[in-house]
Amino acid sequence: MTLTPLVSGDPRDEMPVHLPALRAFAISLTRNVSEADDLVQDTIVKAWSNIDKFTVGTDLRAWMFTILRNTFFSHRRKRKREVADPDGIHAAGLFEKPEHDGRLAFNDFLGAFDQLSPEHREVLILVGANGYSCEEAAAMMGVAVGTVKSRTNRARAKLTALLGMAEGEDILSGDVGSTLAVMSRSGTQAA
Repeated sequence: MTLTPLVSGDPRDEMPVHLPALRAFAISLTRNVSEADDLVQDTIVKAWSNIDKFTVGTDLRAWMFTILRNTFFSHRRKRKREVADPDGIHAAGLFEKPEHDGRLAFNDFLGAFDQLSPEHREVLILVGANGYSCEEAAAMMGVAVGTVKSRTNRARAKLTALLGMAEGEDILSGDVGSTLAVMSRSGTQAA
């Protein structure tokens, strides 16, 4: 069967002529009428919205079949990565720790860090953040090694007090512990 393009010149006017053939092709691929209808609908939407990519004078039917085929295989690849969970049982057992906890803890840390003296901030930056040894930091600061050790100890203690933390406690440990405690009571698992 040879189809002649419509006189109007707009390929969209020719699309309805190809619907039965598209549907038959979709059914042959999916083996499911409902999925085939969805596939044809996706194809029409893609073809309509990308009509500017169609070269007038070429075979519109072949172009639409290509779109349908590519859409089918894209859906199929996507489905392989999905977990079947119609009742939501698997999804209900997962949780993800909120991302904002780290930002809130960092903001608390910055507020407390700003309250330290310049000497304490300097020594924590050198020894704590940059990982220099006390000897290296002492050479950079032009003070005795004992002074660096003393300042580091006092700065850490002051920072801990400003943050209201117990000695040795991690800045996120309280939040993580309470979050995990609530989730464990609900029988939820980490994602």
